[in-house]
Amino acid sequence: MAGAFVIQPDLRRDERGFFARTFCRETLREYGIDVDIVQCNLSQNRRRGTVRGMHYQVPPHAEQKLVCCLRGAAYDVIVDLRADSATYGRWHAVELTAANRRTLFIPRGMAHGFQTLTADTELFYQMGHTYSPRHARGFCHDDPAIGIEWPLPVRCISERDRSFGPVLDQQIQYETALAAYPGAETMERSYDG
Repeated sequence: MAGAFVIQPDLRRDERGFFARTFCRETLREYGIDVDIVQCNLSQNRRRGTVRGMHYQVPPHAEQKLVCCLRGAAYDVIVDLRADSATYGRWHAVELTAANRRTLFIPRGMAHGFQTLTADTELFYQMGHTYSPRHARGFCHDDPAIGIEWPLPVRCISERDRSFGPVLDQQIQYETALAAYPGAETMERSYDG
């Protein structure tokens, strides 16, 4: 999907183990990724089959994320919510594991979620915007309109994530379109259901 990247770090191995640079603003900018990290989050998940998502934030607090797996393995999913994108409404998944050391860059305008493939999985998020409860949104992980194919039965999901309804096409088009207009940060709209 345009703007999303899987980053494979260069592991420099020797008898001690390895060294890898996991973040370099200058290198990312060479590939068209411009993100200022302002918050870092750690997600620890005890059970295999845990699902978190699908989450996103609306402008002016739309998020960019760099996500990697520190322990275990996760099936990491993004959904393109950018109304003007050729891949609008489509999803893509990548396996992030402690062994493969991949990092997924998620641009603004995409929803994010994951399912743990092993017990005791930890994911590390580097965020381009702080969390804003007022701007946080989500939709159900099993929305038939999106059709995400999760690899395992869902064994654990939060009440909040379980309560999300289906993706609302008009809502998403409105909210993600805000990002394309100057002054979008002054525009607001709430939805009753």
